[in-house]
Amino acid sequence: MTQTLDNYWLPFTPNKYFKQHPKMVVSASGAYYKTEDGRELFDCLSGLWCTPLGHAHPKIVETFTKQAQTLDFAPGFQVGNPTTFKLAERIAAMAPAGLDRVFFCNSGSEAVDTALKVALAYHGARGDSKRFRFIGRERGYHGVGFGGISVGGMVANRKAFATAMLPGVDHLPHTWDPMHMGYSKGQPTWGAHLADNLERLVALHDASTIAAVIVEPMQGSAGVIVPPVGYLQKLREICTKHGILLIFDEVITGFGRLGENFGAQKLEVTPDIITFAKAVTNGVIPLGGIVAKREIYEAFMQINQPEHVAELFHGYTYSGHPMATAVGLTTLNIMQEEGLFTRAAGLGPALENAVHGLKDEAGVADIRNFGLAAAIDLVPFSKPGLRAFKVFEHGFANKHLFRITADTIALAPPFIASQKEVEDMVEGLRSAIRAVKE
Repeated sequence: MTQTLDNYWLPFTPNKYFKQHPKMVVSASGAYYKTEDGRELFDCLSGLWCTPLGHAHPKIVETFTKQAQTLDFAPGFQVGNPTTFKLAERIAAMAPAGLDRVFFCNSGSEAVDTALKVALAYHGARGDSKRFRFIGRERGYHGVGFGGISVGGMVANRKAFATAMLPGVDHLPHTWDPMHMGYSKGQPTWGAHLADNLERLVALHDASTIAAVIVEPMQGSAGVIVPPVGYLQKLREICTKHGILLIFDEVITGFGRLGENFGAQKLEVTPDIITFAKAVTNGVIPLGGIVAKREIYEAFMQINQPEHVAELFHGYTYSGHPMATAVGLTTLNIMQEEGLFTRAAGLGPALENAVHGLKDEAGVADIRNFGLAAAIDLVPFSKPGLRAFKVFEHGFANKHLFRITADTIALAPPFIASQKEVEDMVEGLRSAIRAVKE
């Protein structure tokens, strides 16, 4: 029977074009995918920022199989399972001091909506229900739930759903200014003052109405937009001053991408809530969640109500799924046992040196990097996004699976990659940039 492509509606993909020019991967091992015709593709973005250990790690495969044979599913309401409690304990131990209450869900989008709901309900539990507003940031990506697109700042993700946004949301300006930050390596030294825009929004809306500010420590999906030195510290100070919760969306930066457990530790700023997903299970099975400060959890525990009534009416059928949490526990064990956060930190300079070697290539507009992540902005062709799209296609035909956002190429190789593989990846990108024509 000939396979049909008609029935599947692909996400974030030009479906008409894809079904005329399909690109299929059929297997994966280590840092490589394999195509239908047997070619290997280097995984230039660790899946979608989620497979830092590469693919088909034998310990993860073993855990997945064993857990399926032992406890494949258990309800998460009124019932627990040991693996889920173990993973919560492990994540709490890895989080910044004071953040030690973990709530599980299934994805980064759900983690963001969970964080927003917890923030809103926390203020209500304390008798401060006037706080209903959220502050996001331009070019921010916080998933695709209605809460996430409301606080997010990527225009294409928002415009079709504008009539259903959360009320009262406002946005900080993003922190990328090519005039002052062009071709920056690591954190730009210019731009801490951009955090002062939060004081402007506080004055506009009144602090007593603002529940939380949510930002990515490093904006990943928008193309590795790195916070200026001192910027996040200022946000923390302003939030503390006005009793506003600070949420870090660490779906991309959590679990080693910046060389530390979380971006909060790398950047030395402690938020009130962290969201996580992606790398926690090495992308093998969906899992997300939040880590909250203990006092946030305790505010719910102090609500005056009968003991048999839930303190927070929120959760998902698959919250704390035993398959996912078992894989998560094994993933974090592997990262620790194999020293992969240290390895990622060590690969960062190699990636930095390689990508900045593209500076003089025709068509390159800017280059940024932080930790084991980098982005290259391309000068658009007459149709925005077409140049990067052609680079993606050239890479797929020539051993590299790149990730594109508009005319930006994002690079985030697996932690297990060698320095040579990182350098070869960038040389493959150089070849693609040179090869594509309008």
